[in-house]
Amino acid sequence: MALPDLDTSVGHSFGLEIDGVVIKAIQEVSGLTMEQDVIELKHNTNDGKYINKKLPGRPKAGEITLTRGLTSDLSFNKWIKAAHFGKMGDARKGGAVIVYDYEGEAIMRYKLTNCWPKKLELSSLKAGDTNIVTEKLTVTYEMLEPED
Repeated sequence: MALPDLDTSVGHSFGLEIDGVVIKAIQEVSGLTMEQDVIELKHNTNDGKYINKKLPGRPKAGEITLTRGLTSDLSFNKWIKAAHFGKMGDARKGGAVIVYDYEGEAIMRYKLTNCWPKKLELSSLKAGDTNIVTEKLTVTYEMLEPED
């Protein structure tokens, strides 16, 4: 069910899907950015007026950061190993960040093209600490686009 007119979604209801597999227990997705170059065309018109026109250029690649609590789920590990050892045929994947409404229905999907893991970072490990251990995975992608 779509959101009623003029209602907006909440930021806590989202999911991540990589090659059709839902990655569970994601706490945060940051860095979702769709950007492209700007081409400047500077010229004079027939009557001698200077014009500086801006045109859309090539899309830029980007990165997102995924944060989740450390679990026994090894999906990140397998993906990281493929990229680390240069098996880019296995590492490059398609995916999507999905935003859900209050009833759990997908209202928007942001498609990631040719994404692969670039960096894995664990939270600090400290004796006596009671914080949750998290892992942050930085994923680079060639293109981000909203799906219809």
